[in-house]
Amino acid sequence: MHAAELQKKKQRREKIVCTTCYDSSMALLINQCPVDLVLVGDSVGNMMMGYPSTLEVTVEDMVRYTAAVSRVLESSKLLIADLPFLSYHNPSQALDHAALLIQKGGAYGIKLEGAYPHALEAVRRLKENGVAVMGHLGFTPQSLRILGGFYVQGKTPEAAEELRQKARDLEEAGAFALVLEMVPQELARTITLERSIPIIGIGAGKDVDGQILVLQDLLGISPKAPRFVQAYAKIGEQIIEALHSYSCEVKEGTFPAEQHSFKTPQNIN
Repeated sequence: MHAAELQKKKQRREKIVCTTCYDSSMALLINQCPVDLVLVGDSVGNMMMGYPSTLEVTVEDMVRYTAAVSRVLESSKLLIADLPFLSYHNPSQALDHAALLIQKGGAYGIKLEGAYPHALEAVRRLKENGVAVMGHLGFTPQSLRILGGFYVQGKTPEAAEELRQKARDLEEAGAFALVLEMVPQELARTITLERSIPIIGIGAGKDVDGQILVLQDLLGISPKAPRFVQAYAKIGEQIIEALHSYSCEVKEGTFPAEQHSFKTPQNIN
């Protein structure tokens, strides 16, 4: 999968399917599914590392988790990795860290948040050096402390116009796609129609070019998934039931059963 293929999907009005992934066991399962893009997001901090937010995640963390996915993920899936908090605040820094994620992590390209001047300059420099860049607007988790919480963005006419301008700026800077998170459906539709690059929504309604969800959220593993998430399974409940059953059988002495035990050969000398 290449970035240009996502562009063709937008032109053909084919929906783009995206999810996060942070480890090789899940990546092997994703290989068997019609997923177009896999994001190793800095949400790994919340989902896998026990942090309260994404702000604690480092570039080294991102390289390690991206490599775990890339080792087994099929090339038919576009693998994108997040540049974490404070890792792209000048073009040279962004280029160095993107190089690590691509060369050591095995990512196809990177994602960065916002359309501040430093972010736009980073996108330009990265594209000039052959790096595929995905943008991210709306609710941007790395700006959680500035935004003041998990709030829908672009609700007022002024805020909506600002988001439209930022989407325009990111496309002109060279982003190949854009994630829109927690914005009103009508605004997401407008931006999708205005921009020629694919718009991927998360909590942005159905009128975008594609959707992305955190894998643990859609599988029903996360204890506190966002309101806009639809869980397609209840894996968390099944894991708890399985662990309870295992615990009971160990305590009762019924595990391991006869068929799970090794036997000594009868004719051993």
